[in-house]
Amino acid sequence: MASSKFCLHIAGDTPSSNRLFDIVATHCVPVIISDEIELPFEDVLDYSDFCVFVHASDAIKPGYLLKLLRGIDRDEWTKMWYNYPSKPDDAVDMIWKAVRRKVSAVRLELNRKKRYYRSQPTS
Repeated sequence: MASSKFCLHIAGDTPSSNRLFDIVATHCVPVIISDEIELPFEDVLDYSDFCVFVHASDAIKPGYLLKLLRGIDRDEWTKMWYNYPSKPDDAVDMIWKAVRRKVSAVRLELNRKKRYYRSQPTS
């Protein structure tokens, strides 16, 4: 992925996937194939600045994706790839912040579950 110019982000079966984070963190231009995707920080980030969006019905047409991506010239791709290296409050930085909050929430839940482990009688 790190050496790719474009990386496919196909809709999955769970909203908690890290696919988009992995793509953005490796500075690959995301090609999002999903008609109803909810993106983090979409109220702050204009994903169309650094992503290619494709309707699922178009993506399955023979040759469509290849023709679309080959039609993006070097200058346009470079503008989309602006987030390298990462800068404060860019897409990569904001996604890292979201991951930190998520990790914090997971740790909190795990620690809460361990509260009463000593209260369980042993046989």
